[in-house]
Amino acid sequence: MLIRHLTFFVALAREGHFAKAAKACNITQPTLSAALRKLEEDFGARLVVRGQHFEGLTPEGERVLAWGQQIISDYESLKDDMTSVGRGLSGTLRLGVVPAAMPVVSFVTEGFRTVHPAASVEILSMSSRQIQSGLDSLELHGGITYLENEPLERVFRLPLYRERYVVVARRDRFPGDAPIDWRTIVDCPLCLLGTDLQNRRILDSIARIHGVSLKPAVVSNSYLAICSHLRRGDWISVVPHTLPYVFGLAPELAAYEIAGCPPAQSLGVVTPNRRPLAKMTNALFDVVARADIAADIEAARLGS
Repeated sequence: MLIRHLTFFVALAREGHFAKAAKACNITQPTLSAALRKLEEDFGARLVVRGQHFEGLTPEGERVLAWGQQIISDYESLKDDMTSVGRGLSGTLRLGVVPAAMPVVSFVTEGFRTVHPAASVEILSMSSRQIQSGLDSLELHGGITYLENEPLERVFRLPLYRERYVVVARRDRFPGDAPIDWRTIVDCPLCLLGTDLQNRRILDSIARIHGVSLKPAVVSNSYLAICSHLRRGDWISVVPHTLPYVFGLAPELAAYEIAGCPPAQSLGVVTPNRRPLAKMTNALFDVVARADIAADIEAARLGS
């Protein structure tokens, strides 16, 4: 019963609304309220600030939330561990991935599924800050994000590959194949990711080093939108070198190197820094540690 009540309480904290939390847990609102009262009786403290609506957690509620998330995660990991005995790993690996790493996420998940064919994978496109939150709340088993720039806290890190940047534009915009300098880039109509994403903040910092400022006319949190603009108009974009591999380049588009060799950024797998790790998290870490993802990515990119 404690696990069930904690699950309801964590859902309430996540949804911030009694009716929505009850619906998420597939229970009635009176059942949710009764479970909350039972938790408060057991702990001898008020956990929720009550008004006409949910108004937040008390300081005691925040402490119970942190412990509750950990207890629920450990309970789910225990169930996964017990059911995997003699049958192999099953269940769902929950992975948060920054958009810049989406082109190569399959190099991780395919290796994972090869070793654990009974398991499934849920991939969520997230900012690095959202990944941090998901790991802290134990809602994610792992993430793929930047390791050195704005590094996440309270995580284990395992490097995967280094990301560099190229300009993608119509083939007739820049005759020849000479590298493009940053002053030329900022004079063109730019389509980039938004500043809520770390890839864009990295590009902004590189541009500042070269004495210019990026002022895109179109921003998006999706590379699909950026690729759409590149195909339709006279736009240019600065993207990870892995992007052309997954999207391909239309005949009218070309990728150009950037003058000045922008510093490459390390991306890798991050997992919660705690022991014991969830069975899924351990399995992810083991698969990545045994593989040479960087070599696989480069071989596929050059062969595409």
